[in-house]
Amino acid sequence: MSESTIAFHHNHMISEDPKTAASWYADKLGGRIIGGPEALEAPSIVVTFKGIVLIIRGRNTGEKIKAKQGLEWGMDHFGFQVEGDFDAYCKGLKEKGVIFTLDPVDINPNLRIAFIEAPDNTSIELLQNKR
Repeated sequence: MSESTIAFHHNHMISEDPKTAASWYADKLGGRIIGGPEALEAPSIVVTFKGIVLIIRGRNTGEKIKAKQGLEWGMDHFGFQVEGDFDAYCKGLKEKGVIFTLDPVDINPNLRIAFIEAPDNTSIELLQNKR
């Protein structure tokens, strides 16, 4: 009997304005918009980052969607590994108008992180392993 395995495929987000959100991920973080079909009745846009897929879709007819009110159970944020000069990358994001909720900081001798605000109240961790 063969064993089944899994591999990470995508993050799926719901956005009030999927086109604007997809453009933000492309313009600010360097993602590549590769389009996307309608998902049920809502537009769905795919943005990729070195093989990682982010699907951003709008509201389907009749859906009731509300904004998060602070911390909730479930996924809190997602992270991007920064290759190269971490602080220069963060400085470049600030110059593009990206809002930092945590400026770059070493949380231990081997890990430097920062947090940024993305569209639709999404929190993103930027990180760099120093090893």
